[in-house]
Amino acid sequence: MLDGVKRIHLIGIGGIGVSAVARALHGAGYQVQGSDVRESCITTALRDLGMTVTIGHSPNNLEGAEIVVVSTAIPKTNPEWIAAEERDIPVVHRAQVLGSLMRQREAYGIIGTHGKGTVTSMLTWILRQDQRDPSYMIGAMCHNLESNAYVGAGPWVAEVDESDGSLVHTTPETVILNNLELDHLNYYPSWEKLQSKIQQFFGDNPRLKDIFLNLDDPGVRKLVENTPGLSYTGFGEVSEDAKYRARNVQVEGMQSTFTVTCDGEELGEITLQVPGLYNTHNAVGAIACAHAHGVPFEVIQAAMKSFRGLENRFTLVEKGKIQVVKDYISHPTGIQRVLEAASSIARGPITAVFKPYRFTMIHYLQDEYRDCFRGADHTVITTMYTAGEVPIEGVDTPFLCNKIRESGSTVEFIPEMDDIVPYLLDQGEGDNMVIFFGGDDLFRLADGYLDQLETGGAA
Repeated sequence: MLDGVKRIHLIGIGGIGVSAVARALHGAGYQVQGSDVRESCITTALRDLGMTVTIGHSPNNLEGAEIVVVSTAIPKTNPEWIAAEERDIPVVHRAQVLGSLMRQREAYGIIGTHGKGTVTSMLTWILRQDQRDPSYMIGAMCHNLESNAYVGAGPWVAEVDESDGSLVHTTPETVILNNLELDHLNYYPSWEKLQSKIQQFFGDNPRLKDIFLNLDDPGVRKLVENTPGLSYTGFGEVSEDAKYRARNVQVEGMQSTFTVTCDGEELGEITLQVPGLYNTHNAVGAIACAHAHGVPFEVIQAAMKSFRGLENRFTLVEKGKIQVVKDYISHPTGIQRVLEAASSIARGPITAVFKPYRFTMIHYLQDEYRDCFRGADHTVITTMYTAGEVPIEGVDTPFLCNKIRESGSTVEFIPEMDDIVPYLLDQGEGDNMVIFFGGDDLFRLADGYLDQLETGGAA
């Protein structure tokens, strides 16, 4: 697909996933250009690397492009997509580009509903500490790595997104599946469709050699049961049939320790500097894969002890007595796990701030959302981001607020986001933890809240 191509244009180049593709293409020697609707630290960083980035979408931006790259978030009504088709310029999905790059060398692909960015970062960091100079592509910024993508001399390690089915465009030799449950219900309206897509990803990949599965996860076990003859290496904490296991897990504050065993034989102790039981499970997947591929355990130990996590994945900042956490997760399982981790770190009551996402998510996972905020003392909900979905009768933000109240949680519905920070400031400055769940708009709100705390609440 990329043979003979020199100049590539990416629509939405400022997105975290598309920017990773842009960096990878640039590192591989292609001339990269792109456009986005707004300026950001990402677009500025891409320009600093020598890429041409235009703010605003226009057919004129395609000048010189031989291929146009899009993500699922880009509609076909985008003027640049329309212009590309009119000019017979091929339009390809970013996953196809990732697949093309990964086929050039040994490749590891990490998939799953939760934690794939963390597992990808952990494995990348382990391989880097083992002097393998891995190339990588991650849908987040890892504090240990210089960016969300890099082209080195070693194998590819890539976060492969299953949310839209595009993962089938990639053919990694090794796959880690951390967990599996319904998410992105606009694409996967049923478990059967999700399971079928993962089975297709495995079955249609002629390069596939190794699969690592988290056998503690109910969805993964269900996939195994429904996929006769699947060959894999299991990992986990409680599953006795897992080859690699985390034993004697101790989670305290912002770190955890556990012992890793392989076929019952103790390999040694791991210390993690990132919080939560869920991160120990993320780590076991990366550790199992690295150890099975020949990385000495002492290298793994050192890498895990120095791993510092991802940006906006339980990012904790303290201002006086207030602890502020930013976490990208919006799925109820992830929210519950983060709140569980927060319970051992918070010095006082926990307030969760959440912007719901999509009618389909709230409709199909309403009971899960009802229960997942039990770990918060107080929950603030703002108006749902619909992502352009067709409304579902009876499903809206007040509906979700009432569902959460059914579990006994205290809920405050604040329709306008601009009113959230004044509301939080009115709650006082005692020992409180405020967790912002969501995306960039919530994180900007969190940063504004921190600024207000810095200046004593002055406007």
